Amino acid sequence: MSSRDVPELGSDVLSPVAARGLDRKTQADGERLVASKGRPRRPRALQPSKRQSHAGQLHKVRQHFYREVVGTRTRRNADQPLRLLAYSLVPSPGAHPDEDWGTLQAEAEQHGYAIGARLHDVAVPVPATYFPGSRIGRSVYTPPWQRPGWREAERQIRDGFAEGVIVLDRHNISSDDDEYHAVIKHLGERYQALVHLVISEEPSAPT
Repeated sequence: MSSRDVPELGSDVLSPVAARGLDRKTQADGERLVASKGRPRRPRALQPSKRQSHAGQLHKVRQHFYREVVGTRTRRNADQPLRLLAYSLVPSPGAHPDEDWGTLQAEAEQHGYAIGARLHDVAVPVPATYFPGSRIGRSVYTPPWQRPGWREAERQIRDGFAEGVIVLDRHNISSDDDEYHAVIKHLGERYQALVHLVISEEPSAPT
C-alpha cells in the first residue's frame, strides 16, 4: 500500500477523475459486486452466514486498533479529544457529501471526537475479472490508496494531524473484505490510527 506524500488539497477534496463505466457487474466468491449510478452500495450476499462471519472478524480487527489508540492516548493526555478526519465517497463528480458531513459531525459529537479536515473522493468503478471460487478480489471501486482524498487523509494521519478517520460505513473505504481489512490494519499498525464507522460492519442481533 502506497503512503506517498501528496500535495496539500485543502479541507474539502474532490477527485478530478470522473466516474466512468457505470453499471458494471462482476462476480467473486459467491457475491455479486455492483457499481450503480446511486450512492456506492454494499454487495448483495448470496451466503448470509459467511458474510456475517467475515463482518464479525472485520469488526473485531477494527475494534482492536480502536482500543489501542484510546489506551495510548489515555496514558498521554486523557483530557484531549481524539482528532478524526471525516471521509466520504460520493457517487459522481457533481455530488456533494453535505448530508454525510452532518451525520459524521453528529456521530463525532456523540463520542467526544474532534473533527479535523473533511475529505471526499468520487467513486470510480474499475473493471475486474474473477474466476469462479476465487477468494482473490478487489473493490468494485478504485482502491482507497489510489484516491487523492484518501491519500491526503493518510498523509495528515502520518504527519500527526489526526488519530484516525470517521466514515459512514465500510463501503466508503472498500466493499472487498480483503482490501478493507488491509486498510484498517495498515492504519492501525503503521500509524496507530483508528477507523470509526457510523454503521458497523457487524449487523445488530435481532431483538
